[in-house]
Amino acid sequence: MTKALPRVLIAGTSSGCGKTTAVCALLTLMRRRGVRVTAAKCGPDYIDPMFHETALGVPSANLDPFFCDGNLLRALLAEQQGTLSVIEGVMGYYDGTGADGTENSTYTVARETDTPAVLVVNGRGASASLLAVLEGFLNFTPASGIRGVLFSGMTAMTYSLVKRLAKERFGERITLLGFIPRLPEDCVLPSRHLGLVTAGELENLRAILERIADLCEREHSVDLDALLALAASAPALEFEPREIPRVDGVRLALARDAAFCFIYPDTLRLFEKMGAEILPFSPLNDEAVPSSADGLLLPGGYPELYAERLEKNETFRLSVKRAVLAGMPTIAECGGFQVLGSSLDGHEMCGLLPHESRNTGKLVRFGYCTLTSGTDGLLGPAGTTLRAHEFHYYDSTDNGRGMTAAKPNGKSWECAVHTETLYAGYPHLFLPSALPSAEAFCRKCLAFKEKRT
Repeated sequence: MTKALPRVLIAGTSSGCGKTTAVCALLTLMRRRGVRVTAAKCGPDYIDPMFHETALGVPSANLDPFFCDGNLLRALLAEQQGTLSVIEGVMGYYDGTGADGTENSTYTVARETDTPAVLVVNGRGASASLLAVLEGFLNFTPASGIRGVLFSGMTAMTYSLVKRLAKERFGERITLLGFIPRLPEDCVLPSRHLGLVTAGELENLRAILERIADLCEREHSVDLDALLALAASAPALEFEPREIPRVDGVRLALARDAAFCFIYPDTLRLFEKMGAEILPFSPLNDEAVPSSADGLLLPGGYPELYAERLEKNETFRLSVKRAVLAGMPTIAECGGFQVLGSSLDGHEMCGLLPHESRNTGKLVRFGYCTLTSGTDGLLGPAGTTLRAHEFHYYDSTDNGRGMTAAKPNGKSWECAVHTETLYAGYPHLFLPSALPSAEAFCRKCLAFKEKRT
């Protein structure tokens, strides 16, 4: 199957080069132009897609080559409902895993989806030297896929010089798309220990993005027409469509608020395509698990920031305890796993599992891993494998022994609680790449519904 989808990938020379600011500015400018644009994020990140959603008013997606093969990457991209897609890279363009360090990188996504890449280069404090950076990225591999460049933190005077030098040096090899101007302090997107703060925490985020777009328009700094033309040059996506099983009639309770916000949009869309209805509820508002739910999703997020408040929310904690003890199929990832334990930073939680969770002050077991189930359970029989990712500073006194996690470098450890009705552990799952496990979970939910009825 083929689908025509104009698209462009915005990559960076490194983390912190300004690509997220650039992407949000471009999305805002496109929205002003009337383009029905969608977004995606390379890698396993949750926070940048929330920024995309705030800037766009439409859901974003994740394109991760560790979770997905090339066909699934193209299929997920083709499922986007827009006239143009902007994909944001992760880290530096070539940064990844494997023997040469480029596997599962932004470059991999550009190559597998045949998407023109635009390199964001931080132009602060440099001029002609930026051409050396650009030349290095263009020549690092014979088919870099880099078709355009956008500078960040640059002045109009410096850009006029760099633009002339780049045209002389690279000619038609690279499209010069302009620059994002230097921003005043009140337009800089703040950060925290897990990256950029969540979109919901910035009451004036939309106003900030509009101001950044205003600066770009006032200085005529971004060649949006050239960017749209570059996106339109992308070839049609070729892919084999997924055969998604149907499990109609299932209702899934989803903890969703500032404390529980880390769940892949593609996972929720998958459940909906399978026929499930999503029932959001707010633990921070002391809302109970909806009484009509047949399954429970407790995603990660920032429960540690609200541990004292969650301790006081007895309606929420008691409803979770009752649901899990009643056999309601439950997936609890990272923060959700912590809340099922006895305490979080000394504050009482649900008490369903014996562990205590505290901040270690450093990243724990960070990165990709492959899970293998040691016994039959909620997500499939013994031997079931799932691709996962961990990103947390907290750790717990008992992380479970239902699965074995293995990093690409061969390091392994026991983790997660995996019973017939419960998956609970630090690893985050990307279920679109594990359809049998998603179906197994939904069928357990359907069985729970029928038994209860």
